Amino acid sequence: MIDLSGKTALVTGGSRGIGRATALMLARAGADVAFTYHARRGEAEQVAEEIRGLGRKVFVDGADLAQPAAVDRIFHGFSRTFRQLDLFIANAGIWPPEETPLRDLDPGRWRTTLSANLDAIYLTTRAALRIMPAGGRVVMVGSTAGQRGEAFHSDYAATKGAMIALVRSLAIECAPDITVNCVAPGWVDTEMCAPAFAAGGRERIALTIPLKRVASADDVAGPIVFLCSDLARHVTGEVLNVNGGTVLCG
Repeated sequence: MIDLSGKTALVTGGSRGIGRATALMLARAGADVAFTYHARRGEAEQVAEEIRGLGRKVFVDGADLAQPAAVDRIFHGFSRTFRQLDLFIANAGIWPPEETPLRDLDPGRWRTTLSANLDAIYLTTRAALRIMPAGGRVVMVGSTAGQRGEAFHSDYAATKGAMIALVRSLAIECAPDITVNCVAPGWVDTEMCAPAFAAGGRERIALTIPLKRVASADDVAGPIVFLCSDLARHVTGEVLNVNGGTVLCG
């Protein structure tokens, strides 16, 4: 039922985790796919080869998305490769795994988290909206932390809460031409969450989830692809929870 043939997507942070799963699922649905990575060039090239193997056109570039010049370069390269940008998935971000109360949180970590999770979103989304035609879709990857907070990770929660506010602001700004939504995962079986899963942590976490399992990256990619499709053409400003029932709010 979901056919993205003729569409072009750009996924930030597409070399691994949720971004990788999303890039591949978009390609399987028929879209040509561009994606960015930060440091994992080898893994990015593997994803690019998989997309080509599906018969889709691909563009990949690595950069720090919090740097305006880098974002300009990526979008310039994108525009040389593709006719237009139909689907933008803002996925790239970080989660500092060290539990730190705010009173001990140093300015360096605070700025690093805000730069990676918020400055980069501002720069890339602004660039995407400048070239996106009517009918475009923007999907941001948030977190349950942006809805209920996350003790000892206040820097991360603050960025994801700001993302939700940005999504709702842009949904009105961009209507009626472009929809803007957010997918908010809980725990996901990715490298980013691996420190929390060590030494039996995964099993303990799974017991706290009503569905009694940790999500796979594909579990999150599916709702993202749905929001990119015509099935979601009347959905905008929404926060779609993908957390197994852990947080029941929108």
